[in-house]
Amino acid sequence: MPAPLLELSDLQKYFPVKIGSLLRRKVGWVKAVDGVDLAIFPGETLGLIGESGCGKTTTSKLILLQESPTAGTILMRYRREVQVVFQDPYSSLSPRMRIGDIIAEPLEIHTDLSREALAERVAEVLELVGLQPDLARLFPHEFSGGQRQRIAIARALATNTRLIVLDEAVSALDLSIRAQIMNQLEELQQTLGVSYLFIGHDLATVAHISDRIAVMYLGQIVELADSLELCARPLHPYTQALFTAALPSHPDERHERLAITGEVPSALNPPSGCRFHPRCPHAMPRCAVEAPVRKEAAPQHTVACHLY
Repeated sequence: MPAPLLELSDLQKYFPVKIGSLLRRKVGWVKAVDGVDLAIFPGETLGLIGESGCGKTTTSKLILLQESPTAGTILMRYRREVQVVFQDPYSSLSPRMRIGDIIAEPLEIHTDLSREALAERVAEVLELVGLQPDLARLFPHEFSGGQRQRIAIARALATNTRLIVLDEAVSALDLSIRAQIMNQLEELQQTLGVSYLFIGHDLATVAHISDRIAVMYLGQIVELADSLELCARPLHPYTQALFTAALPSHPDERHERLAITGEVPSALNPPSGCRFHPRCPHAMPRCAVEAPVRKEAAPQHTVACHLY
């Protein structure tokens, strides 16, 4: 197996909670990311799923150096060659800049290419994402949502990127455009060997594009497995609940629903032991006092649960 392109080890990010208008006294910590271990290998897509507020976006910000970790390590072989594509392509593209200038901007920052070489690279990446090079003279408002997302991908590819963080990158698109963008991403991966961290909450989308999937709950990875293995045999009760709550692939398909009660606990005061135990239908007394360690329950399938 090749060396990982990116490796996170016991990664933590705590945000201080302060009260008072003048002295701002610290009263606690929001544990947004708490002990995350992950690796992404060259040419693979790692999916990251979980409910809103579980720490997915904070993890991506740590990888992109938009936030500094409280503890833990981020080992990255090619730090400058990491880019991001956000959920809303329009808000990430300056309305005052032409598309060609938007795509060329990271090249102007990180390289010393001539204007002719910049124009050639812009044309090259536009063609890679299925757009005509002469569209570089247009502004973002002159494109559809799907086209704007292709432009955002082109900008991410401009600097010979090795890893692209896709943070809900297709969630705002309708189904037909979403399928086109996903097919485009897969073609680019086959052509360029680029790796993806695909963050999302739609299980069908994440499962379709990912080689492996990590499941996150309250700042921690509770399960990690190959995509097909996880879809066929989810082990953690939280993962099982996510799959039973998702829409079936066929209207006649029936599956048993796993009952989960209560609200997601606050990351300011997470439960002791297993963080899922207050909502888990299989909770045991041990779960309330002892935090499970993620370990291999099947080949290439790890889970943090006392049931295994």
